[in-house]
This record gives sequence, structure tokens and C-alpha cells, in this order.
Amino acid sequence: MALMPAAEALAAILSGVTALPEETVALPAAHHRVLARDLAARRTQPPEDMSAMDGYAVRAADVATIPARLTVVGEAAAGRPWDQTLQAGQAVRIFTGGVIPTGADAVVIQENTARDGDIVIVNEASKVGRNIRFAGIDFREGDVLLPAGRRLSDRNLSLAASMNYPEIPVRRRPRVAVLATGDELVPPGSTPGPGQIILSNGFALRALAENEGAETIDLGIAADTIESTTAAIRAARDSAADILISTGGASVGDHDLMNVALTAEGVEMAFWKIALRPGKPMMHGRLGPMRVIGLPGNPVSSYVCAFLFMVPLIRALSGRTDVHHTIEHAVVGKDLAANDQRQDYLRARLDVRDDGVTVATPVNHQDSSLLANLSVAQGLLIRAPHAAAAAAGSTCPFIRLPG
Repeated sequence: MALMPAAEALAAILSGVTALPEETVALPAAHHRVLARDLAARRTQPPEDMSAMDGYAVRAADVATIPARLTVVGEAAAGRPWDQTLQAGQAVRIFTGGVIPTGADAVVIQENTARDGDIVIVNEASKVGRNIRFAGIDFREGDVLLPAGRRLSDRNLSLAASMNYPEIPVRRRPRVAVLATGDELVPPGSTPGPGQIILSNGFALRALAENEGAETIDLGIAADTIESTTAAIRAARDSAADILISTGGASVGDHDLMNVALTAEGVEMAFWKIALRPGKPMMHGRLGPMRVIGLPGNPVSSYVCAFLFMVPLIRALSGRTDVHHTIEHAVVGKDLAANDQRQDYLRARLDVRDDGVTVATPVNHQDSSLLANLSVAQGLLIRAPHAAAAAAGSTCPFIRLPG
């Protein structure tokens, strides 16, 4: 099977994806959930003209000439309006958040006044509208402020609350089952035997999925047998996973059994092997509603492929509008050799120069097994297939890694 270009592989993975069903959650549980429907304000904010400062509500005409002496006829605090009409020569003591009395059109701040019993002496003129927050200056009833497909931030929750939403319609979280394969793998804390290594892939993949709002299911480690691999695939299906992510077993060796087991279970493969570095041995198919991505076993390849392909799939299932990674451009920190037929994602450090330009410098060793280098990388420098050599100081596209 020919190597599929990375862009075509992503298109195949996202083909036919529709957002998961809607559910309603309480506002405190909506953080980082994805809105299923537009949210329009249920109220106007502020609902009435309100004072932005502590001071005195006045008629601007009464303080056009200073000093001005006004009679204090009442008080308006937040939640306790003064319910009469202000007349010429009068003032109302007002506090921040207090409703502007009928007849008043300005607020003189407390610092520009002096009090003498029921008389307030105003020492600075104030124009119409001064220190007033007018009704609807923030938003008005019916304004669509939070569109469908937005992942809700902490600030969005505050806005939704002010819009008077105690509950929010969101998309169900995608369920991602993560499976590692290989007789050589043992969990952290173990003492590896001859030829064995510590499992690392699953921890990063589950964290990556959860960071995108997914729920994860740890399927553990499957042995290099058809029986064990098949049992794990069935466990993912029985758990109603939306995505099965496997690591290892996707290559062509005698012990690489994922393709065989998936095909036997009825998975129709959309592709197997892509023109990507790191990550050539990657596959994708579907088993009923469950989408399957078979990642390479090398930890860097596994992570980079999950970041490039699993993350957009989770976002699409979540109904997000920002499915694809943002491509930025940086100055290259060192000379780059010409590229071959595979699209290359170089792990790179990112620095910002004094002039604000981002500099991306690839780490020294790009081997797909080097986790220490991956952990210090902050971005992936993208080299197109057959890209010519690039000198330090030239520009190149990159994607920022999480965190």
C-alpha cells in the first residue's frame, strides 16, 4: 500500500464525522465543555443605568458652575434604588452599582465633593453621562454572545451566568479508549526483565485526550497474541468508545498484530502507512461507530501522530469550530537539510527575540524514541515533502505543542 500524504490521512480520519449528541449540564460543570447551541442573553446587562463610582447623582446642569451647593435628598446603594425623581438643586448619595435616579444624568465622584449636613458642595463640573454605566452597555437581551462550537473558558462561564443560564447545552464528551500492545511492555514501577521496557505512551495519550475534553478508558497492555489483541478491541467496542487508540503492532513484523486483529473484527482500513516523519506506520479504520487509529509504538511517533490526528478528531466529535491546529510561522534557529518524500515534524524549542519574532530551533536529535527531547520541545517545525534546504534565519511553519 502506497504511503498516504499526511493531509489526506487527516481528511480520511475526519470524513463523515458529526458532533456527538447534546446534553445539559449545570453551569459549574460546563468548564471546557463545548456548546451545542448558540446562547443568547436572557436579560440586559446592566438592566438599568447604574453608577460606576461612589459619589452623588446630580443633574449636570446643576454643577456646570462650581462650586455648586446641592441638597442631598436621598441615597441609592446597589440593590436599593431611590424611587423618587431628582429635582433642580438636589443630589442623591449614590454608591457603585446603584441605580441612577430618574432626573439625574451624571455622577460626581466622592473625592470632588465636601459634605455639610444635608448640603453637598461640588468642586468639579461633570458632563452628562459622566461615571454612568448605561443600560445594555455590556449586552442586551437576545444578543448571541456564546456561539455553538465554542469550548467554554472560565471567562465564558462568568458571561453565561450573567446571561442568566444556570445550565448549559453541551456536546457529550468523546470517549477515547487507549490500548498499548507488546510483550516487551511493563507498567511504571516494575522491574523490567530481559528485553522489556517501561510503558510510557498511554500516559501522554490519555492526558492529551483529556486536555481536549475527552473521557478516557485505559485498556492496559495487550500481549502479542491475536487472542489478547482481539479481546482488547472488543473491550473498547463494548465500552462504547468513540475512538480506539492503539500503540504498537502497526508495522509489518511477525509480532505486529493490530492490523490482522482489527481486520478480523470487521474494521475496514482507510489507510495503513502515511508519508510522515515521525509516524509512518499508522493506520485508521472504523468498527461500526467507533473510529480506530493505530499509532506507532515509538513514544515520540505515538505522541506526534496523536497530536496531529487524534486531537482534531476529538475536536470534531465535540462539535468544536476550531478543529484544526493553528499554523504559525517562525524564524529557523539553525540550518535545515533538504527533506525527502515524507512530511517532517521536527521537535523544536521556541524562543521570542527582543523584536517579538519567534525562533524555532530543532532539538539536536530527532530520533522517534527520545522522550527527553520531546519533553523540552515546545513546537513542531513543519517540513513539507521534498522541501529544499533552509538556512538559519529563513521562515518555516510550525504548530505549538500543548503547554
